[in-house]
Amino acid sequence: MRERIDRAARAAGRDPDGVRLVAVSKTFPPAAVQAGADAGLADFGENRVQEALGKIERAARPRVRWHLIGHLQSNKARAAAAAFDWIHSVDSTKLLRRLDEAAADAATAPNLLVQVDLAGEATKHGAPVAEVRPLLEAALACRAARVRGLMLMPPWNEDPEATRPYFRRLRELRDGLLDEGIAPAALGDLSMGMSHDFEVAIAEGATMVRVGTAIFGRRTPPR
Repeated sequence: MRERIDRAARAAGRDPDGVRLVAVSKTFPPAAVQAGADAGLADFGENRVQEALGKIERAARPRVRWHLIGHLQSNKARAAAAAFDWIHSVDSTKLLRRLDEAAADAATAPNLLVQVDLAGEATKHGAPVAEVRPLLEAALACRAARVRGLMLMPPWNEDPEATRPYFRRLRELRDGLLDEGIAPAALGDLSMGMSHDFEVAIAEGATMVRVGTAIFGRRTPPR
């Protein structure tokens, strides 16, 4: 997997070290995380706070970093801010402030990504484009948490090329915000791309790719 990421980065004229692999371990048992860590994986992604907590308790830090990549409800902000190193799904100023308050109380410093809605899908979350800049400006007042970039969950399509325009739009949004004076430290990362399309995402500027199936295999639906 790392070899594919490195090849995609080099093909795009980028430094492979600039792309972080987040192994999406949701629904897989702690033993799968341990096996991944033993194989050299350092970043693991989970969708649900409660499911992740049991795995996090078994992981040795700083060897393993935990990413919350699924939607986060405000009432789970306190638990998430205390447990995760990265939270990819900040989609409102209200959630941002709750996470920062919780992080200050827990003496943690989670890295946050603003999830952007570029497709308007009813089943997906994310901040509308018009709300991204106000959210980043609100982050200037954070005491503990820090916004580090943007995240995208585009509409599913088996053809990676059909998803490319969404990846490109997120990069262009980031570049436009930088041109408008938003601090580079708040826009350093673009979390986009999954098992079937991460190479296209890297070509369009992804600094984090979220890969599950290509690492752990297909998930078995609950009976």
